[in-house]
Amino acid sequence: MFTATLLTNPARPMLEDATIDALRRRWAGGVTRWLAPGAAAEFDIVARPVDLWDVWADLQARGIDLAVQPAGGRRKKMLLADMDSTMIGQECVDELADEAGIGPQVAEITRRAMNGELEFEGALRERVALLRGLDESVIGKVLTERISFTPGGHALIATMRTNGAYAVLVSGGFTAFTGHVARSLGFDEHRANGLCMADGKLTGEVGEPILGKAAKVAALEEVAAARGLAHSEVMAVGDGANDLGMLQLAGAGVALHAKPSVAAECDLRINHGDLTALLYLQGYPRDAFVAA
Repeated sequence: MFTATLLTNPARPMLEDATIDALRRRWAGGVTRWLAPGAAAEFDIVARPVDLWDVWADLQARGIDLAVQPAGGRRKKMLLADMDSTMIGQECVDELADEAGIGPQVAEITRRAMNGELEFEGALRERVALLRGLDESVIGKVLTERISFTPGGHALIATMRTNGAYAVLVSGGFTAFTGHVARSLGFDEHRANGLCMADGKLTGEVGEPILGKAAKVAALEEVAAARGLAHSEVMAVGDGANDLGMLQLAGAGVALHAKPSVAAECDLRINHGDLTALLYLQGYPRDAFVAA
């Protein structure tokens, strides 16, 4: 048995009964279960549809996300989340670079690295080297003035933790940012890279070893093993090429507003919804969300 979930941006709910009913008839689906009026609904089907991606593409053009996954075991006991452009709306290194006056140069390296065109570790070293001499106080300025949380993040973490899940923030960014984000959103722990500093300024170096694609996979394996969880009990979410390993290893790997090369490798793709989509994918109705 499989479950088909249809989602829209909850800020602009536009999902209609007619759309769901047409798909139910096409796939011989069961009764519709509304998770949030106009924003999310699901129904069960016997088998994975052979025309899934054709239907997905049609719905994407109409502002609707579609996911099909096994009906059993959807509620996960662990969340592993990327930070930049996932739990927050920015790339921290790009924001630091913008403060240093080299924003476009660094942003282009970030874009290529996140799309898998550049090796992550080397690209991170290159970007941080360009920040050499930047005053340490700029980190606090960026956190205060430039960083915003992705909608739905507070509800995602609070709801999963209330239901017994363990939440880990794992980032190829920097601990100076993940500490703040993890505390603000309620994560149980966080892992990221260290920015080297001396005399109150960035040295242009990153603490080694760099937390990249392999380290995110290792974090999933280590934390799951420590908590006695199978990989199938883990949900992971990210957007960049360095997230792909953990997205493919997790029982539910969600590509959230992801780079095209990353989304193409994932079965669960959210391009219109926000972070509450991860709750709907687990079958949580809107009235079961927990306020942070």
